[in-house]
Amino acid sequence: MDTLKITKKPRKYIPQNLTITWENLEPIFMELLARKIQSASELGQWLKDRSEIEAALEEDFAWRYIRMTCDTSDEKLLADFQFFATEIEPKIAPLNNDLNKKFIESEFSEKLDKDKYFVYTRGIKKALELFREENIPLQTRIQVEQQKYQAITGAMSVTLHGKEYTLEQAAVFLKDTDRNKRQQAWEAITARRLQDREKLDELFNELLKLRHQVALNAGFENFRDYMFQALGRFDYTPQDCYKFHEAIEKEIVPILRDQAKIRREALGLEELKPWDMDVDISWKPALKPFNSGEELIDKSIKCFQSLNPYIGERLVIMKANGFFDVESRKGKAPGGYNYPLAESGAPFIFMNSAGTFRDLTTMVHEGGHAVHTFITADLELNDFKHLPSEVAELASMSMELISMDKWEVFFDNPEDLKRAKKDQLKDVLKTLPWVAVVDQFQHWIYTNPEHTSAERREAWKQIF
Repeated sequence: MDTLKITKKPRKYIPQNLTITWENLEPIFMELLARKIQSASELGQWLKDRSEIEAALEEDFAWRYIRMTCDTSDEKLLADFQFFATEIEPKIAPLNNDLNKKFIESEFSEKLDKDKYFVYTRGIKKALELFREENIPLQTRIQVEQQKYQAITGAMSVTLHGKEYTLEQAAVFLKDTDRNKRQQAWEAITARRLQDREKLDELFNELLKLRHQVALNAGFENFRDYMFQALGRFDYTPQDCYKFHEAIEKEIVPILRDQAKIRREALGLEELKPWDMDVDISWKPALKPFNSGEELIDKSIKCFQSLNPYIGERLVIMKANGFFDVESRKGKAPGGYNYPLAESGAPFIFMNSAGTFRDLTTMVHEGGHAVHTFITADLELNDFKHLPSEVAELASMSMELISMDKWEVFFDNPEDLKRAKKDQLKDVLKTLPWVAVVDQFQHWIYTNPEHTSAERREAWKQIF
């Protein structure tokens, strides 16, 4: 079991037992700022030392976020997260900007290996361009406000057939062959979400206002254009996104319309309703690839081991260290993620499983991210491990398809296995227009920052 225990690499620059307080952090940043750099090798060491404190801070923040999302009802966990967001990050931000300047202004930055440091240097230059001191308190407020969404949605539940369910658990009924049960579930889920519509609208309006001001402060017309730069989108433009939307509408949407027609006819309906979209069209019960979170993890390990022993072992290590929280429960934040732990060199997988086929694909998706985290763990600088979401999704979405060859671990019935693979390929097609719709909606939101909640709803309907 010792070989499965994750141990952080020994620190060489900062104290092994560093407690994250500003009193402890400030001297470290001041030393980095004051240090004389007299050669390219000394600059390289300075970068490694800076990387070490960045990794320690990232992992500390990661655990605060993970624990908070695992229980959004715990006030202490929220306070721990907010302490970092309000007391640590605002003090670090201007010093990080000063460190970026020190790096770029060093005569030795031009003497570093250009192939090795090109992406890093480009990112530092962009960060310097975007930094505005007046945005620090705004970004702090944004981070704190964003977490209110987790608390609001994490508290949502519905009662069906005399039992309380989280929304993820209730969604299982949308696959029921009884249409009345499906409709009842859909209406209950929707009604519960609408119950908090005003609260969520107010929250989003506040976030929109803050984000727009950040963009204006940085010299941009809108938050969309600001974020294209902040996210490091050096290789494509908003216009490229619009072309992508058009291509999906032209090539993929007709296929989905044909599939919808097949579905309507197979179900014997004159018109498809939202609660008709997930039931099996051959009237078979919903696929059941696992019965518990523990079984989902164990079967995923077997699936990955069948693909490659190394990647299977990564999930074994995560399980041994308690780096999974997969089952849906009340008070847990919605969604799923793979959160890299910068010092540990491993990630934490969070999701809301309810025993569905979609949970299987979510697990292998996040498992793809997890393997990527392990593979990049030994890169020299912490920043080398950072990557844009466009690249990050290559590992995860590819794993959804690569793992299909080993899904017999989840389905011992050949017919169920065939059905699962077919459903997955259909879901891949459905994902493309959904991505385009959400992306186009974001473009509209942030390039029309003065809109009302009613106008936002109307724009969504038009785009959808």
